[in-house]
Amino acid sequence: MKQLYKNYVGVLAISIGLSSCVDYMDTTDFQVEKPATIAEQEVLNAMGTLGSYLDTIANPNFKLGGAIDMNQYSSRGLMYRLINSNFSEVTAGYGMKHGAIVLANGNMNFDRVNSTIEAASAAGTSIYGHTLVWHANQNAGYLNGLLAPLVVESPPFKNELDLSALMSGSMEGWQSKGEVKHMENAGMGEGTSGLILSAGSGTDPESVQLTTPPIPVLPGKPYEVIVYVKSDVPGQGGITFEGLADNEPSIDWMNTGTDSTSFGTGISWQEIRFTVDDVVGDSFQMHFNFGYEPNVNYSIDISNLYVYDPAGEPAINNLVVNGDFENGNGWGGWGNGSSRGATPDGMGFGGSGKAFFVTNPSITGGFWEVQTSYEFAEPLKNGEEYKLSFWVRGDSEGIIRPELQSPNYSSNGFGQVGVTKEWKQVTLSTVATADDRIRFIISYGEFAGTVYLDNVVLSSANLSGGSTTLVYKTDQEKRAIVEGEFERWIAGMLTTTKDYIKAWDVVNEPMDDANPFELKTGVGNSNLAADIFYWQDYLGKDYAVKAIELAEQYGNPDDLLFINDYNLEYNLDKCQGIIDYVNYIESKGVTVDGIGTQMHINIDSDKDKIVSMFKMLAATGKLVKVSELDVRVNTTTPTAEVLELQREMYKYVAEMYVQHVPAAQRYGITVWGVTDSPDNANWLPGEKQGLWDINLNRKPAYAGFAEGLEGM
Repeated sequence: MKQLYKNYVGVLAISIGLSSCVDYMDTTDFQVEKPATIAEQEVLNAMGTLGSYLDTIANPNFKLGGAIDMNQYSSRGLMYRLINSNFSEVTAGYGMKHGAIVLANGNMNFDRVNSTIEAASAAGTSIYGHTLVWHANQNAGYLNGLLAPLVVESPPFKNELDLSALMSGSMEGWQSKGEVKHMENAGMGEGTSGLILSAGSGTDPESVQLTTPPIPVLPGKPYEVIVYVKSDVPGQGGITFEGLADNEPSIDWMNTGTDSTSFGTGISWQEIRFTVDDVVGDSFQMHFNFGYEPNVNYSIDISNLYVYDPAGEPAINNLVVNGDFENGNGWGGWGNGSSRGATPDGMGFGGSGKAFFVTNPSITGGFWEVQTSYEFAEPLKNGEEYKLSFWVRGDSEGIIRPELQSPNYSSNGFGQVGVTKEWKQVTLSTVATADDRIRFIISYGEFAGTVYLDNVVLSSANLSGGSTTLVYKTDQEKRAIVEGEFERWIAGMLTTTKDYIKAWDVVNEPMDDANPFELKTGVGNSNLAADIFYWQDYLGKDYAVKAIELAEQYGNPDDLLFINDYNLEYNLDKCQGIIDYVNYIESKGVTVDGIGTQMHINIDSDKDKIVSMFKMLAATGKLVKVSELDVRVNTTTPTAEVLELQREMYKYVAEMYVQHVPAAQRYGITVWGVTDSPDNANWLPGEKQGLWDINLNRKPAYAGFAEGLEGM
């Protein structure tokens, strides 16, 4: 063990005293004393590495850790050497979190993780896993995208399958076996109808069957079939035919790359899409068979059940050219100093493409006093019904009014449209009652703020095709999706790293600051940061139980599994809250090996609370890890006196950890702000919280921390 640090204070005092002597001296025997700062730095430089102050014989399992930037570490430069010479374990500041690994399409890229493992292995330095489950630093865009409503666009072609009976609530012309019924509100969209097919106790596929009427086709032409189906529990379905060269074909139903005679179903709507190109006559029929599995209820959406000729004439003609505004052009308008135009890319519906915006500074006396106008190529047909659909949101709430207008300002209105802060689809209709309805008008006088419009479609109601269905996921679907991603993420990380990483923060920062005995939640917060996703809001209080079960399943049997949180030394109720939560987790039959306390503290943190926290954590009998220690100096220009206070606080934390946590429970201490540089996982640039300064010179804090370690 090194003793050099004991000279630190004494040499510093001597150097200051010598440099302050101002008595006259004979210039022939003149000697310049070293400035105090240089003398102090020489003492620090002469100290051993941090690890040399540990009694490794008495503390064989203690991990002295440092936080790293994975790119910087794996490049094996100066920081790599500094870290490995002083620490026995490293923790990635960001690079092993969900947001760093999971790509926009859901794939996982572990290249940087593998490079870091290779670099650490070469140095003989262990890696602490940080972190499996957290609400922050997530690829929340990908996860929320999985939970977002499904937008189904029907083909803009004539539907060769006659749905008129089903749309009116009748099953005339359709044949069925087993329990098959038409049901309102059983389709994909709100208020739409569906067909329910209920399997009994058998397993004969054709025991529950729905058969279409004959579907007229042109011989020799391929036709595309689209079906949307789901089931209340996992099930199996298939489609056979009459009128094809092969009436029981193997098909790649869901574009998976594999042909089969049946397809699986689940609680979420899924698209079945395939091509029929071997009709032997001028029509064919389809048999939907759902008797494969017993006691399963299947749903088929009616509105989006389609058979069409993809090479045929489009059955819809949007009278609003560039209704998606992707060419960057908007509409004209006027009134109340309002402004309008096309947005930049990324502001359209779904966060992609462009939208049209109108900003009205204030509500006016009449709704017509702020308007936009789109001129048709020719007047609409008198007496014909027209369908209007568009997506809309605002930066506030209010009302807009779309209408069809003539040059004399007479009009046919579509009614009031309530605008909310979230995108919503509006579908309306009206009948043109004049020969000169030549323009499409929207009035904004009842809305103060900015309205965004996208995907505006106006067409004759007599033309089928081109409709949009918005399918919201149920709470059950959302939970199932999140459970799947939860397991996929944990399995992916652990199977990649298990050969080298043997300890993990399984759950990070679960406890709420305002309600420290409750879990954090995003419920009711509409302004979450882009990387925030609360797993617990979908999986419930047992999300940590499930995380530990998965860590045990996919990791190593003897891995050490921690629950980690911050401000435990600041808020002792939160410290008790996490202890209570650990007890709850273990009441469910799993084991938490340790509790991590982050300890992002400052030079004037309450020392009594630090002691109380260590006592409380030690009393659990669990391993105790100081997981992210740094000490802020509360200024960007610290004086020598302030740096001395930082030194004392680093020493104090190490000493109190040793004093109040029994040796068998000391997992270790990880320094989070290793340097004052914004690199090296420093999450507080400019706070001067490190043991080394920005030039990698040891600071007084280095000596204090070493002194605290030596007492171990």
